Amino acid sequence: MASTSRPNSLQEDDAEGEVQHFDDFTLASSWERFISDIEATCRQWLADGPKNLVEKGAVTVEDSKNLFKVKYDLKNVTKSYCMEFYFQIDDNGSQQAGVDNWNTSSHDLQLCFGVKDFLLIAPQSASGVLLDTPESSKLLSSVAIALSNCASLWPAFVPVHDPSRNAYIGIQNMGTVFTRRFEADRIGSQVPVKLMHLEGLYELFFSKFVYSGVDFSMHTFKVHFMMRLTYETFTSDEDDENSDIDEFMGDKADTAEHHGSESRNKVHWDDDCPWSEWYSAEDPLRGFELVVTWADRTVENTLEMAELENATPHEAEKWILHPVLSPYLGEPSHGKKIDFSSQLLCLVEALDTSFTAQFMEDFVSVENSSSESLKTSVVIPPPTVLDRVIKDLFHEGSKLPNFTKGEHRLSRALKAAPLESLFTQFCLHSLWFGNCNIREFVREVRWCWEESQPLPNMPIDGSIDLSTCLIHQKLHLLAICIEKNREMNEEFLDCIGSDDSSDASVSVEENHKVDKRRNRSSKAGLQRKRDSSIAEDTSNQLRFERKAESKNSVNQIRADAFRRGSAGPVGTMMLLKSHQPLHAPFTQDPPLMTEDMHEERLQAVEAFGDSLNVPGQLEKDILLSDMSAFKAANPNAVFEDFIRWHSPGDWESSEPEAAEASAGSSTEGSKDKWPPHGRLSKRMSDQGNLWRKSWNDAPALQADDQKPLLDPNREGEKILHYLETVRPHQLLEQMVCTAFRGAADTLNQTNFGDMRQMTSKLEQLYLIIKSTLGVLQRNHVPDREQAVKDLRRLCVAFEHVEKLVTVAASLHRKFLDASRLAQVIFSDFYALYVPMMGINSNDEEENKSRTEMQVGRQEVSFRERQVVSNLFSPPSANQSWRKVLSMGNLLNGHEPILREIIFSTGDDVNNGIHYAAAADVAASGDRRGEEIETHRMYVSGTSNDLRVALSVTSCD
Repeated sequence: MASTSRPNSLQEDDAEGEVQHFDDFTLASSWERFISDIEATCRQWLADGPKNLVEKGAVTVEDSKNLFKVKYDLKNVTKSYCMEFYFQIDDNGSQQAGVDNWNTSSHDLQLCFGVKDFLLIAPQSASGVLLDTPESSKLLSSVAIALSNCASLWPAFVPVHDPSRNAYIGIQNMGTVFTRRFEADRIGSQVPVKLMHLEGLYELFFSKFVYSGVDFSMHTFKVHFMMRLTYETFTSDEDDENSDIDEFMGDKADTAEHHGSESRNKVHWDDDCPWSEWYSAEDPLRGFELVVTWADRTVENTLEMAELENATPHEAEKWILHPVLSPYLGEPSHGKKIDFSSQLLCLVEALDTSFTAQFMEDFVSVENSSSESLKTSVVIPPPTVLDRVIKDLFHEGSKLPNFTKGEHRLSRALKAAPLESLFTQFCLHSLWFGNCNIREFVREVRWCWEESQPLPNMPIDGSIDLSTCLIHQKLHLLAICIEKNREMNEEFLDCIGSDDSSDASVSVEENHKVDKRRNRSSKAGLQRKRDSSIAEDTSNQLRFERKAESKNSVNQIRADAFRRGSAGPVGTMMLLKSHQPLHAPFTQDPPLMTEDMHEERLQAVEAFGDSLNVPGQLEKDILLSDMSAFKAANPNAVFEDFIRWHSPGDWESSEPEAAEASAGSSTEGSKDKWPPHGRLSKRMSDQGNLWRKSWNDAPALQADDQKPLLDPNREGEKILHYLETVRPHQLLEQMVCTAFRGAADTLNQTNFGDMRQMTSKLEQLYLIIKSTLGVLQRNHVPDREQAVKDLRRLCVAFEHVEKLVTVAASLHRKFLDASRLAQVIFSDFYALYVPMMGINSNDEEENKSRTEMQVGRQEVSFRERQVVSNLFSPPSANQSWRKVLSMGNLLNGHEPILREIIFSTGDDVNNGIHYAAAADVAASGDRRGEEIETHRMYVSGTSNDLRVALSVTSCD
């Protein structure tokens, strides 16, 4: 050994030589150095503690939130090993106390042996197991010695045998007295019949600690028993999806031939959902896993085990339900799925293409009904199918739908057509045919026009709703024109038939015509007349009242005989010259106009200047019609009488107290103050006033004898010309707006119960749609590229909401009588899915994590168990022939897909323990302080697969 003094350089060299060749005989062999390496690593891990290990880079074990691991590579002469340390911590960062036997996120070794923190040492080879038994025993002994030197109670495991057997051996030092040994193995096939049942497994457990000659039927052994059964609902067969395309293409001609086929008669889960008319959605809930747990109980004989095997799962202490989500929920469709969002994206791409086309012929031709840029991911149906669908759309019945049904309160803010209207139905049909050819649609519209057939799903009366899109407005006006033509044709045929009748029949027909006119006018209500070119307050206009039976004098009756088209007297107003009651006439309704017609009027007014002095032609026609009708109802009237009735604001009374227009004034009072003192306003009394000139030119004709203000033939042809010559981008802009509103309103009709998150998300969708589509409602799109980009983002947002709707609808349908379960499951899914809605779909790593999302497990209350049990419908003959029902505890005919059992027995820890703390020993065995777990056996598998893990505590 080298000296500490250094007299000269030679001595220094000798000392250095001694140090370089120093041998530590305590680590002479490679085996000892290997143990020392393990010991040093374990000491470092013990000194760091769980919290510091996490900070230094410990990784989370897959499918677990609180289980972490660190690893270290070891070398022993010719072989390399990897040592991994697994440990658990709670949310606060401290080491987790206790072990949960049925924790779903536990490691496989934790479930098998009931341990918490443990070491796993495996060779760095392709198989990852030790096939040589002496080598595995030597490796396990090395780890045990190293842990003993560290005073650590960690259990250590080594994988052995063939990898398919998933076998382990292990050891745990529990102090100076007790040692715990572990062994696990698996039978992959040909499981003995005895071990398929609880009695056989019970006897297998006893065979591990009693003599083989003991008769189990004559002895009583108390063991602790816990059992967990996992059930799974049946999933739909993969070949069922092949029939969806056939149904979508309308190929139902051979339905009768395949009447007994399950694929043809399959009832989809969403058959009564609002979107089922357009597509069949995959059930977002692929199935359910139900975990049924029997708590810790003491069993004394095999008879009790037989009773437990025959027990129904409803007798178990705990039910845990786990929904299994479809993989498509966690990944973007990218055209793989057929739903509203994917088809709307195709329509947006068509809009992008339409901006470059001048005419519809440039956009899509008759020979090629769908250009390459508009093809969708589905098979485009042949022209015969398209022609049949269009014809069905126009011949689906004359019953007018309720346009407000299912309409969201925000949908009217979208400038589009109502959901049930003709144009919306056309737009939604166009989504599934991969083209936007309007020719077939216009052809059917023209056929209805020429044959005077009503347009389906369109009202034939009422005012034009200017908040809708222009095509819907024009279709509404066309439906009214068709109805007016039909009425005129009926009246013409009635007139032809009346020519051959007698004079008596002529008078009857004339009276019938008058009654018909009066009834029609009474239904429409008496029209309040005003000067259309003056912005007057309508509160100054008078209300009309229908005339009662005349009780006046004979002269009055003779005067009334000349009246035509009278709707009755207006209060107590009298004609200025003849002193006869002033009658309100039946007048023509003002002509209906669409949005573009209103704009043309405003442009004409701006071009001619002051509309009060130079009214447009339409205002002249309306004014002349009202004057003619007024003259017919009041033969002795003068221009001042018409002004007093039609435009009271232009009659300036010099006696304010004499309110002759008031309905409350008495006739006698009017006679005493007759004639009323007043004059025309300045504008009506000017020289060359157009109103007076029109009054002089107006003939006395009642409304039915006048030329109609609305020429249905002219307006109808103008509408058809617009539809036939509409620019492609103008058509596509309206189709995009209408399709988005129609799709959103369809989803809004979904019944998903009281799920407030879904209601809020739908409102957000409508607001996003309104904001995005606002640019398309202008005459010119300022930035085409940005507009299309925003529309594509809108399709992505629509896809997310559509998925949420299907999940909510599926949960609501399955848990009608257990709404709490539906809400908590959806809330869990919503909290998991909504943060992913902003993920960039181009990021592969993030998309990979999206496909792995899983909702949490929910505990089922006793009241909800029957609802959950109904989810497990009895298996059909086709489903059950593959199942070998050899295990018990069936749930509606369903055998558990996994049965897990824990047998354990213990002994008093107060006897024989000298150096180890009883509390530490008891905690390591997860038993009460007065008892140590001496034997534990974990059994898992099915009737065709069995795995057994045994741990035995012994006193060395």
